[in-house]
Amino acid sequence: MMERTTCCVVGGGPAGMVLALLLARAGVDVTVLEKHGDFLRDFRGDTVHPSTLALLDDLGLAERFARLPQRRVRTVQLPVGEGRSPVTVADLSVLRGPYNYVAMVPQWDLLDLLAAEAGREASFHLRMNTEATALLTEGGRVTGVRYRTRDGRTGELRAVLTVACDGRGSLARGRPELGLRRFDCPMDAWWFRLPRREGDPSGLVGGAGDRFLTAMIDRGHYWQCATLIRKGTDLQRRAAGLERFRADFGAAVPWIADRTGQLGSWDEIRLLDVRLDRLRRWHRPGLLCIGDAAHAMSPVFGIGINLAVEDAVAAARYLTAPLRRGAVGLRDVRKVQRRRRPTTVATQALQRAAHARFVAPVLDGRPPLGGAARARRLAALVTGSRLGRLPAYFIGYGALRERPPEAAVR
Repeated sequence: MMERTTCCVVGGGPAGMVLALLLARAGVDVTVLEKHGDFLRDFRGDTVHPSTLALLDDLGLAERFARLPQRRVRTVQLPVGEGRSPVTVADLSVLRGPYNYVAMVPQWDLLDLLAAEAGREASFHLRMNTEATALLTEGGRVTGVRYRTRDGRTGELRAVLTVACDGRGSLARGRPELGLRRFDCPMDAWWFRLPRREGDPSGLVGGAGDRFLTAMIDRGHYWQCATLIRKGTDLQRRAAGLERFRADFGAAVPWIADRTGQLGSWDEIRLLDVRLDRLRRWHRPGLLCIGDAAHAMSPVFGIGINLAVEDAVAAARYLTAPLRRGAVGLRDVRKVQRRRRPTTVATQALQRAAHARFVAPVLDGRPPLGGAARARRLAALVTGSRLGRLPAYFIGYGALRERPPEAAVR
């Protein structure tokens, strides 16, 4: 089978769904290929920052988003005090309202909302259970994708522009001309669930243990837990025994210690390979990479989703007119990278600094940030002065705030 569309979006994550919604509202024929049958996957970030909340408001979706189950977080804390007590390093309440908080929302709920809204547009097509298996090229230009459905059918989808939003495993990342650049990353993550009870804290809860850090995401009936360990130590730590980890985790987060026994086997604890990298070139004729396909982010500060969404907004703003004309040149896709690359570089530089100054010392058993006293002085300097707005604004909006194309605003 061979079919045609104006814009083929590979991947139905936040970047892909936001881009598709914006283009469809602007009258561009857009087809999203999503290899899964639904959006229900644990390995997704749940932090929706002020930049994305403001975008949803611009799109007329704020009220519907507010009805989704969520928790609101206004402070970013690091466990660096005496006994690893939390120290506030950013307070989003200093930002101008109404969006001066981070909303903790299951990502599948956000994606369902975006898909339902985009489905109102006649030019939007979402094809679940459809995996892009190869890029089609003719004369050095990407002209679409080859795909395979869950039931084994294959076909080709031709497009004026193909946008890779399929994450760090993207098809496009294997192309040597795009030049993948990797940075050292000190950690991997264990991912597992523990029950949540009435009276537990809410939102995002962090802690530090014996050479590990943990972040716990409140998902209502359970805690989605992420434990950061030194990269390459997974087998060694598992060999020490599950009982040892349960005891270490309970010591780091005492109020949940009586529930760690519900981790019955290592099969319940999944290993995630944490990466930090970016493409030197996000594009070639007929192709654009955005989100994790262009730059895999560390989980530090939880800003990867919102950076991807901002990429999508910028892409829609620059590419709507060329797509309407049915001709997207190399100059058009270059504009997106030129706009978004500085923010990506700055964000990754901040994450690399956090890796070196905070994450790696904790994972190595050393005091982070030069010790608790120095960390408290730094936190007091940042949160107790006008400088306090800088980390809050950067976490909330990034280095640049993107506005959607006029045709997509409701």
